[in-house]
Amino acid sequence: MERGFSCALMSPHEGKTILNAPSDEHHQPVWARNRKRRRGGGGLFGKLVLFLLLMAAVVFVVAPYVAFLGIRSAAEASDAAGLERLIDYPAVRQSLRPQLDGNPAASAPAPTFLEDPIGAVRRQIEQATAPRTPDVDAYLTPAALAALTRGEGRYASQRVEGGLPSPDNTNTGGPMPQPVYWGMNRARMSVADEGGSETVFTFERKGPFAWELVHIGLPDGVAPAPAPQAAPEVEQSGRKAG
Repeated sequence: MERGFSCALMSPHEGKTILNAPSDEHHQPVWARNRKRRRGGGGLFGKLVLFLLLMAAVVFVVAPYVAFLGIRSAAEASDAAGLERLIDYPAVRQSLRPQLDGNPAASAPAPTFLEDPIGAVRRQIEQATAPRTPDVDAYLTPAALAALTRGEGRYASQRVEGGLPSPDNTNTGGPMPQPVYWGMNRARMSVADEGGSETVFTFERKGPFAWELVHIGLPDGVAPAPAPQAAPEVEQSGRKAG
């Protein structure tokens, strides 16, 4: 009797699922489901961090290219404030003076003190003792800067507001710059004209993603003579009256 009663009491528990070992996620305890979600969320967070790092690297690499296009756009729009943010005018003037004076060694940027301290000091002395050179500001007007970014080289100094048209009969656009050197703090890109003469632009990093133009390397040769000004036409109307 007691044995049978004991078996009867045990029989209702036979075949039931053991607690904390479910086969279905909906029957799992709360702590097990939360742990699984935390593991999945950690993987998603890691992927997000990796994506952000990758995007930051891409932006860092293309930032000099964006700065070049920004200079072209601001120059074509005569946006002086935009050009001021993207160009280190004292450094660019210093880079242009020896080139206009006929010094071919000035077409390359001066070495840094870390790369070549003796060469850097020599370049500063040469630039400080150099005689007065032609006006470099002729290459730093918005029209001339826009022409430089289109690869017009030394002829860019002839560009004035409303002056000569660009080679493709338009005032906007131009060839895409080609990378010459890409580093952590300095980048160079060139634009070539139809004859293959290259104008080289050197940018330096001024912040995590901010770059400024610090050097313009003009093609070999001499600057062309200024274009002659056309004489104003004299009014002819009214002379035959009477």
